[in-house]
Amino acid sequence: MKKSVLRSYANLIAKTGVNVQKGQEVVITADLDQPEFVKMVVEECYKLGASKVVVNWMYQGLDKINTRYRSMKTLGTVEKWEIERMAHYSEILPCRIYLESEDPDGLKGINQKKYTHALQSMYKAFKPYRDKMENRYQWCIAAVPGEKWAKKLFPELSKKQAIEKLWEKILMTSRVTEDPNKAWKEHNDELLEHCAYLTNLGIESLHYEASNGTDFTVGLIPQGRFQGGGERSRQGIFFNPNIPTEECFTSPMKGKADGIVYATKPLSYQGELIDKFWIRFKDGKAVEWDAQQGKELLTKMITMDENSSYLGECALVPYDSPINNSGILFYNTLFDENAVCHLAIGSGFNDCIQEFEKYSDEECKEMGINDSLIHVDFMIGSPDLNITAKCRDGRTVKIFENGNWAKR
Repeated sequence: MKKSVLRSYANLIAKTGVNVQKGQEVVITADLDQPEFVKMVVEECYKLGASKVVVNWMYQGLDKINTRYRSMKTLGTVEKWEIERMAHYSEILPCRIYLESEDPDGLKGINQKKYTHALQSMYKAFKPYRDKMENRYQWCIAAVPGEKWAKKLFPELSKKQAIEKLWEKILMTSRVTEDPNKAWKEHNDELLEHCAYLTNLGIESLHYEASNGTDFTVGLIPQGRFQGGGERSRQGIFFNPNIPTEECFTSPMKGKADGIVYATKPLSYQGELIDKFWIRFKDGKAVEWDAQQGKELLTKMITMDENSSYLGECALVPYDSPINNSGILFYNTLFDENAVCHLAIGSGFNDCIQEFEKYSDEECKEMGINDSLIHVDFMIGSPDLNITAKCRDGRTVKIFENGNWAKR
């Protein structure tokens, strides 16, 4: 891939993604696959005025080894310095960039009981600081090709060709054009228009129905709003948390979900795949589920904590999206969730409440925002998915018809 194109992508992540402000610190989390590109992102952050950029490297192979040889007690211990680092981040509010490239099957065979225990311990220890940081800093998740990820998508190609092909797909779906920042400005404007329309409808509930068996109704929060594309932090800084993104989303009312939903794409979770699964909800809670692949992992996910069985997000994405039209199943939630409509179990988003800045975290929860240690998206969009809104003024409005936005 041409360095000039990659440099444009790096600039997009730093400028339109996290929107680095002069004097801000930046923390980048990345796998080992594309060090030269990571270096480009670091440099672009400095060019925008970052005072300090730190890179934290990740490697699935070490996760597997550590989980295998460490005791359950050691895995579940969060060291004092780790907590102090999170406390430091909650004070200085650095920009956070996450560059994903991991192998979708990279943790296959790991002891999920031990690994889940370690994650639960970290979630609980870090949660007070994450809550403190929520909506107060800029963050962005983007992707770069990993060798094993690329070979999973394009097994017929050589390693070099597969990586190049994946670069092409990442850059295309991320709108890395001749002027990517301009392209993202136009894309954000379009998403914001959709979100304003949905919010102004005053939707009480959404009903999903498809021929695969999905028949599901979810209630929305009266004070809620739809969001999509860029967001604005409490400090007033505009940023784009996901590159790419195609969704208009909101957080539903906790306790208001009934019916069954069928996943339409595999879910890569904790380095393993969950596929061909369904979940049944009653009074907002997942009460029954099954999967042809990864049922045990699905169960661990849904039962992670007392609220992980409730919904945290409803996202609307047309079936005729650029990512879905690419014809590629990415086996990566960043892309697959932006291919079609999806739901998420676990925590909701306080900023899906209108004028959320006026409310405390507890007040947002009282309005219906779910609180959990996890937030996991799974895809339910199909070519014949229909979504109908019941509005608070008594109207019934078609939102999606045959997988795409209905005519207004």
